[in-house]
Amino acid sequence: MWRPSSSLSVILVFTLLVNVSFSKTLKRDVKALNEIKASLGWRVVYSWVGDDPCGDGDHPPWSGVTCSTQGDYRVVTELEVYAVSIVGPFPTAVTNLLDLTKLDLHNNKLTGPIPAQIGRLKRLKILNLRWNKLQDVIPPEIGELKSLTHLYLSFNSFKGEIPRELANLPELRYLYLHENRLIGRIPPELGNLQNLRHLDVGHNHLVGTIRELIRIDGCFPALRNLYLNNNYLTGGVPAQLSNLTNLEILYLSYNKMSGIIPSELANLPRLTCMYLDHNQFSGRIPETFYKHPLLKEMYIEGSSFRPGVKPIGIHKVLELSDTEFLV
Repeated sequence: MWRPSSSLSVILVFTLLVNVSFSKTLKRDVKALNEIKASLGWRVVYSWVGDDPCGDGDHPPWSGVTCSTQGDYRVVTELEVYAVSIVGPFPTAVTNLLDLTKLDLHNNKLTGPIPAQIGRLKRLKILNLRWNKLQDVIPPEIGELKSLTHLYLSFNSFKGEIPRELANLPELRYLYLHENRLIGRIPPELGNLQNLRHLDVGHNHLVGTIRELIRIDGCFPALRNLYLNNNYLTGGVPAQLSNLTNLEILYLSYNKMSGIIPSELANLPRLTCMYLDHNQFSGRIPETFYKHPLLKEMYIEGSSFRPGVKPIGIHKVLELSDTEFLV
């Protein structure tokens, strides 16, 4: 059997290394990043040095830009430019980075709408735009991002209804829409998301009932945390909510809900926190809740429960730190 000499092996390895080291960034991505650079202003420009955002022989990759090699070219796969007080409209050129898997522009001062072209980013898994000043409606084109697992649009000024198209995201695990100006009902179609673990639509202007939300059989099979607080929800807490057997946190504070608390909810095996305060609930809390092995917090202030009903634990504001955000 013929075997290449050691000198030939060295030549082959050297040739491979040369090809990798001199692979160019796709022109499409270079153009897009330079357009973004022009639109974002001086706060990022100072660290974006050189002609190639993925780096060249003289300069490292631009800060916040992650690239990978595909064939003979490098492409941009992640863009993270956050907490640098970027002012201005959402940079539409971002939607030309067709190989992006992560886009993180959170904690800036971006304004205007998210462009409909966002639907072009078919490989996107994480979209984090929280803590900006984005406006207009949430574009239904986000529902075309079939690989999306994390969607963070909280702490903006989005208006209109929650688009039903978000129910078309089969991989979605975390959906954060709180602290906006959303109206209407929560689409029950979201219950078809088989992987959704966390749904937060708190601090909006939403109406409707929980019964409408969970009307689909087998809905929300993986849901752990349900945040519906600080809206205008009415009606009662349906016993069918006990079918969400993975539920750990139920946050209903500051709505207009009424009726009694069904004892079936105490059968939720993982329930740890239940916030019922500042509604119009009445009656007694079933004794089974006080015997639940995992229930650590049950807050009831501001409702019309009968005398003798007591809270469990110490109420605290539920917030996620950055380290918990992308679990």
